[in-house]
Amino acid sequence: MAHVRKKLPACPGDGELRYRGFCGEVHYEIQGEPSTLRSGPSRLRGSISATPEVAEQAFREGDGFLTLETGAKFRITMLGHSAGSDTAYFEMRV
Repeated sequence: MAHVRKKLPACPGDGELRYRGFCGEVHYEIQGEPSTLRSGPSRLRGSISATPEVAEQAFREGDGFLTLETGAKFRITMLGHSAGSDTAYFEMRV
């Protein structure tokens, strides 16, 4: 029998993305509730939407920081981006 995975709630918002050479506003969507994230190996995944140039450069940098609407700050690791797209995908941790 297949294991049914619980679908995590989407948490969209506007925040600030920082990586080397850039600091600016982006739209984000996180799969799961960021307030439940604790120190350790657990991570949440999500995406940022910005201009195609910002999304591509964020992916190339690899790591950065995302400040949410609530003021919470998280380290993010970029996972993927398609050329010409305004979306980049990440996983976040405390």
